[in-house]
Amino acid sequence: MSMSFLKRFRKKETPIEEDKPPIWEDRIFWVSTLQKIAYPVLNNLAKGSLKKNMPYESINPEGKKFSHLEAFTKVFNGIAPWLELGVDSSEEGKIREKYTYLTLKAIANAINPKSNDYIFVVEPKQSLIDLALFAQGLLRAKNQIWLNLPMHIQARIIRELKNTRIIAPYENHWLLYTAMIEAALLEFTGECDKERLVYGIHKFRDEFYVGDAIYSDGEDFEASYYNSLIIHPMLNDILTVMRKYGLSDGEFLDVQLMRSSRLSSQLERVISPEGTYPLLGHSLAYRCGVFHLLSQATLLKILPRNINPAQVRSALTKVLEVQFENNNNFNNEGWLIVGLNGSQMDISESNVNTGSLYACCAVFLPLGLPYDDSFWTAPSSEWSSLKAWNGHQIEQDQSINF
Repeated sequence: MSMSFLKRFRKKETPIEEDKPPIWEDRIFWVSTLQKIAYPVLNNLAKGSLKKNMPYESINPEGKKFSHLEAFTKVFNGIAPWLELGVDSSEEGKIREKYTYLTLKAIANAINPKSNDYIFVVEPKQSLIDLALFAQGLLRAKNQIWLNLPMHIQARIIRELKNTRIIAPYENHWLLYTAMIEAALLEFTGECDKERLVYGIHKFRDEFYVGDAIYSDGEDFEASYYNSLIIHPMLNDILTVMRKYGLSDGEFLDVQLMRSSRLSSQLERVISPEGTYPLLGHSLAYRCGVFHLLSQATLLKILPRNINPAQVRSALTKVLEVQFENNNNFNNEGWLIVGLNGSQMDISESNVNTGSLYACCAVFLPLGLPYDDSFWTAPSSEWSSLKAWNGHQIEQDQSINF
């Protein structure tokens, strides 16, 4: 009997396929979650139907006039580094192309007074926050968004940014909103109101921080996530522009990045083995947006040497799974609902509304790192609390000697 005849009856061997590295699963999950959150906002604004379709949920009805602008600027601020990677032939690259188009179209509608979704209305004081976040997003996506906007839309944006100069900020972290807007104007026009640019920097450098002290928003010390949500990310981006243009105060960037590195290590440590985190201070309805600085430190590659980027990826992936893998934090139409995990109106402050919730997009900054960055290519790794509670070796928390 010939061997060829026997071969016909042999069980065909299934080729051994290696499992896809977990890193690709992580990145795919991140991009999928980003789309799940951002698409309703960007798609509706691009179509001119954001005001019509976005719900409003808050304990304060006064925030409705800003809610749409809040939602867009917070989404854009968080996904800007991802958009800045540009288009490529990969499946993700094609998704990015779609979201870049939606963002450009959304901006065109948002800034156009004749549009149904004209939302760039400068009215003290909330709009100062939103336009500062928009300006920061433009800095983060200069090549893919700012430089691809038609000149007449760029001119309108410059005009709206300058219109915020009528707003006097509070003597706290609000000073960074004015500074961020002026930093963007300096980058895009070559000129700015230098006093508004440097005043807040001086306040944080010389008064609000002493050594490695932590800023407190209020008369009494209060543990909160404001340093991560707003203050350090804005200081880093403002000072980067100042150094680029040779302003003397830009020298503070070195110390500021060290402080950011230190705080990022503490943020990594507060993520529990289950992917939860302490409920401290205000703005808990921003959900994983409280890790803004940890995500930015990853993007800027200023994580402390004793923190493996892969453990940050693993920790933040766990957080994203806890908060967004199911639909517990979305309504039936896919919009975010007020709460930390589910509908929890009592956890929100009076200035929190549906638009505010999209600050959670700040967690997506590491998607601005390319596919082959070690953040994505290294195997999954235990983060600090997981190491500790599993009984594995872990270094002590270390301060920085300035």
